Amino acid sequence: MSRHTQLMWGITFITVPTIVFGGLVLLGVVSGGRFGLPAPPDLTPVQVAFYRAGHAHAGVLMILSLLLQLGIDHARLPRGLVWPIRVAAPAAAILVSGGFFGAAHFPALAILLYAGAATLVGVTLAVGIGMVRAPQPR
Repeated sequence: MSRHTQLMWGITFITVPTIVFGGLVLLGVVSGGRFGLPAPPDLTPVQVAFYRAGHAHAGVLMILSLLLQLGIDHARLPRGLVWPIRVAAPAAAILVSGGFFGAAHFPALAILLYAGAATLVGVTLAVGIGMVRAPQPR
């Protein structure tokens, strides 16, 4: 693992408590406030669905961003794109999950979801193509 990947893994691990917090809020939402943290009152079924989707995407996409960091170490990428791709991987996870939570209350914030999805597509394509183009290890 490169030092750059180690740095990004460390930063990503520091964000995990925010995912835990989101899980506690979600627990409050689905349990009607009996467990977890207090939930916003009177959520519609659509808002509850957005909360669930936001939390699920946060965890899964953060794990994907960790794997992408390792892929970047082995991909053949233009030097000038390595750090933007490194930063964009966890940023996509934050944008997608934040877009779900934001859109639950302010539909205009769904733009974050679309921005995150576009970022995720760009990052995964860049790393995937870079991995295919990389020389074979000896």
